[in-house]
Amino acid sequence: MEEADIVVIGAGSGGSAAAGRLSEDGKYKVAVLEAGGRNSGFRTLMPGAIAMQTPATNWAYETVPQPGLNGRRGYQPRGKGLGGSSAINAMLYIRGHPWDYDNWEKLGATGWSWDDVFPVFKRSEANERGADDWHGGDGPLHVSDQSFVHPGSEAFVDAAAALQIPRNADFNGARQEGAGIYQVTQKGGERWTAARGYLSERPNLEILCDAMVERVLFEDGRAWGVAYARGGQSGVIRARHAVVLAGGVFGTAQLLMLSGIGPGAHLQQLGLPVRVERGEVGGNLQDHLDYVAAFETRGSLFLGRSLVGSLKGLGAMWRWFRTRSGPMTSPFAEAGAFLRTDPSLPAPDIQLHFLVAIVEDHGRAKVKAHGYSCHACVLRPESRGTVRLASPDARTAPLIDPGFLTDRRDVDLLIKGVRTMYRILDAEPLAAFGGRDRYPIDRNDDAALERLIRARADTIYHPVGTARMGSDAEAVCDPKLRVRGVEGLYVSDASVMPRLIGGNTNAPSIMIGERCADFIRADLG
Repeated sequence: MEEADIVVIGAGSGGSAAAGRLSEDGKYKVAVLEAGGRNSGFRTLMPGAIAMQTPATNWAYETVPQPGLNGRRGYQPRGKGLGGSSAINAMLYIRGHPWDYDNWEKLGATGWSWDDVFPVFKRSEANERGADDWHGGDGPLHVSDQSFVHPGSEAFVDAAAALQIPRNADFNGARQEGAGIYQVTQKGGERWTAARGYLSERPNLEILCDAMVERVLFEDGRAWGVAYARGGQSGVIRARHAVVLAGGVFGTAQLLMLSGIGPGAHLQQLGLPVRVERGEVGGNLQDHLDYVAAFETRGSLFLGRSLVGSLKGLGAMWRWFRTRSGPMTSPFAEAGAFLRTDPSLPAPDIQLHFLVAIVEDHGRAKVKAHGYSCHACVLRPESRGTVRLASPDARTAPLIDPGFLTDRRDVDLLIKGVRTMYRILDAEPLAAFGGRDRYPIDRNDDAALERLIRARADTIYHPVGTARMGSDAEAVCDPKLRVRGVEGLYVSDASVMPRLIGGNTNAPSIMIGERCADFIRADLG
């Protein structure tokens, strides 16, 4: 039987950070089990290959039918392999708003205020602008300005400024509100995943790829190991001190339930023994629902046909292979904004992402026209959903129900956000590109706009909350990320978030992984 001091399940953003920090001083032997591969090919390294992912790198989940979206099944891409979703995302570096973390603490996540997490964000970061009051300069996670910014992205920022929306050169600085160009997790024109940053080769760090974890093993109420399958063979690895779940918001909830921790009645329906009755496992699911406006333009300034083909294909890719520069370094969602629909709010409640291409159905639909698109999402949705088991087999995808637009407040706020977005898209100098709205309606008609939202909206890939932390007895984890009801089991990913933060979730997931490592070291003494 293999053994390690600490076994980490999942090499995504939170898992990579936790494993990297726990192994860096050589004190503990750490084993990482990852269901996917090594993600070392150009589809991972080339930022512009974001639209070229395959089943080897993307779990490509679907939701159950969503009544709030006219019964449609939503698409839920999740990264597979080293780096997890940091290997397939748009690389935007956003921490969220300080209010988010102060609110977590008020909700019972003691020790998670902005003052607590801010130093961790800084120590994780290697920002190419250098260290200052807001940023770190020598951490494992490389953050850079975009080296190739499309003129349409600059026009978006200028159009927002024409409407008195302030320019913001740093969404992670003194203020979040405003419009600007996003910083990205890149280094030298390459994607910089959490795995590249944290999983260095070390004699005390073992990484097992293509290892599907089936359940956590317990004895006398303590996690002592992990059962997994790899290469058609079953295996067990013993954890002398701790097991860390970092399978992501869907995978962690699924594995907890497969291991007997979750809603008892649900587990019994599937013939699974109930080790710990924990009704909130798989509950509290929150996600950023996203409406996309799309505009066609003449000529080929903006991208078209496909995100790669319209870049004059091989030429742009060849330039990247030779120099790590040019259009293939683009995240495509180059610019954006954080907006308040009410000036009395403590933080922005709407986020925009401006893309230099028309993206339909998450880039899966082929669009012949050239043009641009813009996304609007409600940052702190009130709607809640669930993750449930479809089968006691770990290889079967779970049932994902985000409950999109089940709370009327989300509908009303998204309508406000979408209207503001359209005002920016109609303003100069962006309007000078002559974009034609692909979905024209009377935007002053609430009912028409709601119908359009329900017909087209879907996730922008920020699910959280299915193993929330808190100080109350119902919380899945305590504020030190220990799973309640058992010993030696921790969670290190976005599933512990009690509330969705106001922004993209990769950087906060890495911060959670860093803190999980701190907590484990403190517990082990």
